[in-house]
Amino acid sequence: MNTLTRQEMQGLTFEPQQPEIEQLDLVRYWRAIARNKWRILALVALVGLIATLYAYSLKPIYRSTTTVLVEGSRPKGAGASMDDLYVAYTGTTRDFYLTQFEIIKSREFAERLVRVMGLTKHPEFDGRRASKPWYAALLPASGSAGGSSAKASDEDIFDGVVGAVMARTSLQPVRNTQLVKVSFDSGDPELAARVPNTLATIYIVADMEARLESTRRTTEFLARQSEGLKEKLVQSEAALQQYREREKIVEVKGVSLAGASRQLEELSSSLVDARRKRADLEAAYEQVNAARQQGKAADSLESLPYLLRHPLVQRAKEAESEAERRLSDASKRYGPDHPRMVAAQAELKTARENLTRQVNTVAQGVAKDYELARANEAAIERALGRSKGEIQSHNRKEFELQSLERDVAANRQLYDTFMQRSKESRAGDMQTAIARIVDDARPPKGPFGPNKQLIVGLSVLAALLAGVSLALLIERLNNRVKASHEVESKLGVRALGVLPVTMVEADRPLELMFSESNQNAFSESIRTIRSSVLLSGLQSPKKVVLLTSSVPEEGKTTLATNLAFAFSQVKKTLLIEADMRRPKIGRILGQDRHRPGLAELVAQGLPLGECVYQVPDSPLYVLQAGRVPPNPLELISSPGMELAMERLKEEFEVIVMDSPPVQLVSDAVMLSQLATSVLFVVRADKTPYPIARHALSRLHRVDAPVLGVVLNQIDLEKADNYYGEYSGYGNRYYRKYGYYGKDKVTA
Repeated sequence: MNTLTRQEMQGLTFEPQQPEIEQLDLVRYWRAIARNKWRILALVALVGLIATLYAYSLKPIYRSTTTVLVEGSRPKGAGASMDDLYVAYTGTTRDFYLTQFEIIKSREFAERLVRVMGLTKHPEFDGRRASKPWYAALLPASGSAGGSSAKASDEDIFDGVVGAVMARTSLQPVRNTQLVKVSFDSGDPELAARVPNTLATIYIVADMEARLESTRRTTEFLARQSEGLKEKLVQSEAALQQYREREKIVEVKGVSLAGASRQLEELSSSLVDARRKRADLEAAYEQVNAARQQGKAADSLESLPYLLRHPLVQRAKEAESEAERRLSDASKRYGPDHPRMVAAQAELKTARENLTRQVNTVAQGVAKDYELARANEAAIERALGRSKGEIQSHNRKEFELQSLERDVAANRQLYDTFMQRSKESRAGDMQTAIARIVDDARPPKGPFGPNKQLIVGLSVLAALLAGVSLALLIERLNNRVKASHEVESKLGVRALGVLPVTMVEADRPLELMFSESNQNAFSESIRTIRSSVLLSGLQSPKKVVLLTSSVPEEGKTTLATNLAFAFSQVKKTLLIEADMRRPKIGRILGQDRHRPGLAELVAQGLPLGECVYQVPDSPLYVLQAGRVPPNPLELISSPGMELAMERLKEEFEVIVMDSPPVQLVSDAVMLSQLATSVLFVVRADKTPYPIARHALSRLHRVDAPVLGVVLNQIDLEKADNYYGEYSGYGNRYYRKYGYYGKDKVTA
């Protein structure tokens, strides 16, 4: 019996693999290519052979080139401005050359070339005269460029030849020059030289014809327009003269308007003075009337400012002041009765009476002056209004006169311009060519193509890329679990161990491999899985290990049987055949399949001794399925199942249960509630990971204690070559047993 120390068990445990980093994907793709290398090489060889046969069956192609100089700036003489009439819009110099290059490649020139050279009857374009290659019989029938079909119309043949000529013609501008190289590819060297020369000649001749036609149309247009413009000029001059005569306009251009403006300024100034004088008289008149209406004496009128400023009143005031001075002097020398005193008093009285008369006279004259000032103001206003009306009328006439003069000037200028352009169009040198041939095309001495080596090389490269891409696509679409690192990356569960493909004899079932020969790679893998299970729960003395899978034929029964034999070497172990739908453990062990087993133990409560038996020459105990009930799920989910498990736990340290697949029935889901560990078996390179992941999700939903996944039937040599996961010491270690990737095995 093999026993392992605690340190050895810890060394055999599997730790969860870290997620793959990006560099490992490159290795994975490289190994995918390596797996399909012979298919890729076969595809490359086949395509290379076909490409070689095709390339060396092609006819040689000759290319000849003519060099054309495109004149960007034409010689300009007397008719220099006619360039603007011929070229409506040239844009920049670069745009001009690009336009000319497109004109050379146009379909119109290609059609002229085909007609001039009669290419529709040339053997290279007439499919009815051309020889066919060896592979023509392998291709489907179709019309050629020259119209190989006898029923093709002349128009179809012509269109086909034009298209072929345009496809074979190429233009290459010479950088930083006005030169352009016109090339043509043909199987006939002579034709390859004639076509570009003829095309260049057609371009030059067509340009000259277009320019001559444009000059003719321009001259006719200018002649028609000149006649109409001359008639308009005569009519506008006659209308101007008639207007002058009707309005009697002699002075023009502002001469007569200057006198009217000066008169308007003088009247405006006089009106301001008249209004100021009228305002003063109006104020004095109102003061005098107010004083008279209040019944004041004449001496009170003397205090009015306007009357005091009047000259008559001022002289009367001066005379009164002089008389008062003399009376004052006389009163100092003479007595009141003295004649001089009496004369002075009489003089003062006379002066005062004169002042009163003058004040009254001036006061009476204020009304007359006021009326006169009003009349004068009104007269000036009327004169000012008449002056403004005359100026406005003059302005209107001058505006209309200027409009007529502008019409005459515009018509005269337009007429003169058209006459000048008409003379230029007649005198201009329109025979200057837009381009000239610098270097004629000559028949080439050697073929230009096809490049046979390049065709074969590109075909091989394309086949290689296609093969690699197809291999990578297949690898990308392959959703099967192939290695332990994919178990953890795709299923999210750690890989507990792997079981290699093992060669066995036909009469030796693989389920008994561990018990019969435990010195091989398969048995070592079983021990590794056993160690992982033992170390997973050291605190639990009783272990119930459930084995299941997603679909049938994944090797769960094989693993359950061999794992039970391995556990029996270190623990008292019981193997339960819980797969009541397809029981086969009894048949493998050579026992009666109708022997009482799990069904009788749960349903009838039979003693353990009647249901459990020990395998001959082995410490392993087995509990077969017994008689299969009509509905195994009801039996498994019954309370009797839990009681039976409790009885079994009391007798055995380790219980290994083989259960049905998760995807088909729910037996394994129910049994997982009775287990302390669940091992999920996945068949390498066979089980799609979406199915396995779905089955694991069902177990996770019921909180099943899934310990890990066992990858079964993995070809270690293939995995080492293609996945690089089992290289190094592991391979050398397994090879010494002689069971390293020989044959397939059935579960």
